[in-house]
Amino acid sequence: MSRVKRGNKRRMKRKKVLKLTKGFFGFKKNLYRYAREAADRALSFSYRDRRRRKRDFRKLWITRINAATRQHAMSYSVFIGGLKKLGIDLDRRTLADIAVRDPEGFGQLVQKVQQA
Repeated sequence: MSRVKRGNKRRMKRKKVLKLTKGFFGFKKNLYRYAREAADRALSFSYRDRRRRKRDFRKLWITRINAATRQHAMSYSVFIGGLKKLGIDLDRRTLADIAVRDPEGFGQLVQKVQQA
């Protein structure tokens, strides 16, 4: 078996990990042993939270739509069901945006649903 010294490869690998942990607190930013653990943890959280962000935004949109429909004496589920019956295809993101930025327009949507 031949001898392997790993001169360049070791340094490059360690620099890559330390670059990932730039801005971390304490030893986690400049000692390889701790930086490797912190980087693994941070990468797993970022992977998980990219998926969680989608859930959180959907929850926020639903909450905003619900609050806006209740101002017009209607529940969220009745409103969404009415939109589907009328064939109005607006996603929750757009509906929430309309509810926040254009309350009069949202009120007209609610009136259409109430008439149907």
